[in-house]
Amino acid sequence: MRALIVLVAVTAVWGVTFVQVKDAVALYPLFAFLALRFAVASCTLAPAGLHRLRALGPAGLAAGTLAGSLLGGGYALQTAGLQRTSVSSTGFITGMYVVLTPLLALLLFRVRAPRAAWTGVLLAAAGLALLSGVQAGSPGGDLLVLAGAAVYSLQIVLMERFAPRFDAIAFTLVEMLAAFAGLLVVALSSGQLSWPHGWTVWGALLVTGVFASALAFLAQTWAQRQATATQTALAFSLEPVWTAFFGFTLAGDRLGAVAWIGCAVIMAGIVFAEPSAADALLRIVRRTGVA
Repeated sequence: MRALIVLVAVTAVWGVTFVQVKDAVALYPLFAFLALRFAVASCTLAPAGLHRLRALGPAGLAAGTLAGSLLGGGYALQTAGLQRTSVSSTGFITGMYVVLTPLLALLLFRVRAPRAAWTGVLLAAAGLALLSGVQAGSPGGDLLVLAGAAVYSLQIVLMERFAPRFDAIAFTLVEMLAAFAGLLVVALSSGQLSWPHGWTVWGALLVTGVFASALAFLAQTWAQRQATATQTALAFSLEPVWTAFFGFTLAGDRLGAVAWIGCAVIMAGIVFAEPSAADALLRIVRRTGVA
C-alpha cells in the first residue's frame, strides 16, 4: 500500500512538471536541459549520498551505473523519436512500458504476473490508446520511441532486483550521475550545451532536477523494495493521466470525452490489477484536491 501510494505520487510530480518542461525546452535545447536536469539531481543527492558510496561496493556501483545508463538512454531514444513522429504516437508508445515490463520480467527472470495483473495491463494499454489518440506517425520515429519504452521497462525490471540489495540514497546518486554523464555526451556531441538564461529554464531545471529526478527516482528505489516491476509499471501508467489533468488545470489544455474515458480506463486497470490500489488512488485524489 505505501509503495503504491509513493509510486502514484511520483507520477503526479512528473505530470505537474510537464507544463514547466514544455515551456523550458521551447527556449533551451532539450538534450542540454536533460543533462543539466540530472546534474542538479546529482548535486541534490550528493551531500547525503557521497559518504554512503563505499557501502555499495563494486556490485552496487555497477548496478547503479547500469540503471542510470538505461534511464539516460531511454530519455535519449524517446526524444530522438519525438523529433521524427507525432506527439500522440510518442505518448502512446512510451506508455507501452506497462505491457513491456511484465513481458521482460517473464523473459529475463521467469517472473509470472497473475491473471488479474495481465488484465490490468491490457486495460491500462487500452486507456493509453484512448488518451493519446494513437495518431499515425513516422515508422522510424515510432521505432525509436518503442526502443525507449523497452529501455524504460528494462530499467524497471532490473530495479526490482537491485532496490532491495543496495542503499537507496547511494544507489540513486550513482544512477543520477550515470544518466547525467550519458546525456552530457549527447548534448556535447550535438553542440547543444550552453549556459541557460532566464527563470523559465532555471526554474524548470531546479524543480525537475530536485523533485522530478532526485527525489522521484529515490522514491522509486525505495518503493521497489516492496513493489514488483509489474506493479511499478501500472502505477507509472498514471503519468499521462496526471499530465492531462494538470495540463487542463494549469495550462488550459482541453481534452475530449474519449481522452477522459482513457484516463478512467487506465485507473480502472490499476484498480483491477491491484485491489488495494482503489484506496491508494482515493487518498492521492483527496490530497491533491481533485475531488
